[in-house]
Amino acid sequence: MSLALSRSSPAADDWLTRGVIVRRIGAWLIDLGIIGPLVFGLWLVLFAAGLLTFGLTMPVLGVLPLVPFLYHWLFLASPLSATPGQALLDLIVRRNDDLGRPLLLQAAFSVILFYLTLACGAVWLAVAFLTVRRRTLHDLLSGLVVVRRQGFARGR
Repeated sequence: MSLALSRSSPAADDWLTRGVIVRRIGAWLIDLGIIGPLVFGLWLVLFAAGLLTFGLTMPVLGVLPLVPFLYHWLFLASPLSATPGQALLDLIVRRNDDLGRPLLLQAAFSVILFYLTLACGAVWLAVAFLTVRRRTLHDLLSGLVVVRRQGFARGR
């Protein structure tokens, strides 16, 4: 089956996206389990440094909210094209138009929109149940799609 066929009909997309929604939820939970301890560990180190410098380095704690964004952005833009949670659950992120790896700006835009979606209420993620390739709102706006690595490899 060719990639051109995968873009032509909803039935042909099924082998790329079967089970993606449940896997995405599981991947997000795995990533949360990685990001949480990472942020906590960084907080401990930066807080200890702040105490040792009598508060001089305390403003550096302000970078901690960037850690989840950088985590998602750098992994999506990497050759892996997936966060560790997504990779563990056989998912990869691709451009919707040609199934190529996401561009740096696309990955950044997708992550920003993802966090905005969470801030506005995760109910917006339910859009994935209504779209052909099970794409969420941030996927649609950034031009990305999450597919199964196994299905993607089979279609190449």
